[in-house]
Amino acid sequence: MALLTFDDLKPGQKYKAGPVTVTREAMIAFAREYDPQPFHLDEAAAKETFVGTLIGSGWQTAAVGMRLLAEALVSRATSMGSPGIDRLRWLKPVLPGDALSATIRVEETRASASKPDRGIARLSMTLTDAGGEAVMTQAFAVMFARAGATPEPRPVVVDTASAPRPEAQDAETFPYLGEAEIGRVRPLGAHRFEADAIVAFARQYDPQVFHLDPEAARATHFGALCASGWQTAAVWMKRLHATFARDIALTARSGPVPQLGPSPGFKDMRWLRPVYAGDTLSYACRLTDRRASASRPGWGIATHHNTAHNQRGEPVFEFTGSVFWQWAPPR
Repeated sequence: MALLTFDDLKPGQKYKAGPVTVTREAMIAFAREYDPQPFHLDEAAAKETFVGTLIGSGWQTAAVGMRLLAEALVSRATSMGSPGIDRLRWLKPVLPGDALSATIRVEETRASASKPDRGIARLSMTLTDAGGEAVMTQAFAVMFARAGATPEPRPVVVDTASAPRPEAQDAETFPYLGEAEIGRVRPLGAHRFEADAIVAFARQYDPQVFHLDPEAARATHFGALCASGWQTAAVWMKRLHATFARDIALTARSGPVPQLGPSPGFKDMRWLRPVYAGDTLSYACRLTDRRASASRPGWGIATHHNTAHNQRGEPVFEFTGSVFWQWAPPR
């Protein structure tokens, strides 16, 4: 069957996929690897948190959305990947055993003025549970090759010289949000993307050929095996928790430790360059704003801007996120 091209996509078209059941085992396995917060790992520990029950990581929900997008559209089309996500909202927690389905709508199409072999489709996605309630919405873009076009592979030199970096040992006091310094940057350390991990993530969540098969990837416009953008984002979460674990341990030696809650969503996620097998990304998080929560006394919402640079110092990833964060110690 011929692949759908950019020229086949029209505003108003809808594509559907699912359901996919998110099991407790898969939920905990993802959390252990990328998002080890108590409310993603253990029912008993979750009872003592902001959430109160075991829920799936929002990053896993987004990755399941990618899997459904692949099933509904991009694996059947001339997808060239996504430049980014305009906005994403996690509307309802995903519980163990929830069955998720996706509806993707074409909102706008625009042929590239500078590269006539491709165009950009702006899409929206809604993930719903078995009861039809929305658990996540997303507005984003995907590039597609045009009919009859075969985009040329870019020249790629895969970095084989670098090695995984040891975990940093630095630690800073972890403040309550009401005391946190606006503008402060917290380096989150580095992560090397290995080919086997790229392929394993892609098989489960983003089965596009340039994430799955090193040989086939060389013939695509990426020119080599590269990581799913959602893996790049999930590793940001992994680095955040590894860093905060040291900060929390330091803080616990002298007093109470603030809790973190879930995130309502993010905006302006940009995948600026491909992340190839062998690349090492250094991540950082900067607090840009904070406000006390009107609905949850003792809590606030932090806004943070996040970046990643590769081993050559080139920016490859950024987004602006938000998270519930304990504002002050309980009275």
